[in-house]
Amino acid sequence: MTGYSPDIEAAIARTRIDVATLHAQLTKYGLVIWTGGNISGRVPGADLFVIKPSGVEYDDLTPENQILCDLDGTVIAGTPGSDRSPSSDTAAHAYVYRNMPEVGGVVHTHSTYATAWAARGEAVPCVITAMADEFGGEIPIGPFAIIGDESIGRGIVSTLAGHRSRAVLMQNHGVFTIGKNAKDAVKAAVMAEDVAKTVHISRQLGASLPIPQTAIDSLFDRYQNVYGQDPKGALK
Repeated sequence: MTGYSPDIEAAIARTRIDVATLHAQLTKYGLVIWTGGNISGRVPGADLFVIKPSGVEYDDLTPENQILCDLDGTVIAGTPGSDRSPSSDTAAHAYVYRNMPEVGGVVHTHSTYATAWAARGEAVPCVITAMADEFGGEIPIGPFAIIGDESIGRGIVSTLAGHRSRAVLMQNHGVFTIGKNAKDAVKAAVMAEDVAKTVHISRQLGASLPIPQTAIDSLFDRYQNVYGQDPKGALK
């Protein structure tokens, strides 16, 4: 028995389903290979999150084998999946949730093009309107950090705090994205790889043309606050 209220138990169950199901999007869009990469989702109304188990193939993920953790990254004993080890990135995810309360989902991938930029230690410049829409500017580079403790989490937070981008390229490692929920963070991961690929190809053709900062600001505001709404302001 966990002692959680029925409402929290229901929220945990929904988050388990969301996180397990969303992992299929990472394989659908070619963002991961084998067992690499992970998604986590904050449990609404509780200081808990759900994350992928370590070393489990994507086809074998189920709501029941996702792992429930507290915001220190400690596995909640006696809950489904608690007999497994959580993702090796659990401490990083936990650090993000503790320090960015607005974040409801975190995704990590080693997607090819975005990780190639990370290997160069170079931000993806904002030279296409899709980047301005989604990220409000460049996709920044975070510091080099070793996996397994809070170091990556500290790098994510220090890079993205106050930044409009929901994606960071951790130097020599890969991509981390954040979102209002797990689905939102997955969208950011998909878009990060797409624009990283496009800008890379553009570079092969010559110098990319910059977008004026005023246009970037306008595009970001429109996409975030107007796009997808009906005239009454309700989301379609």
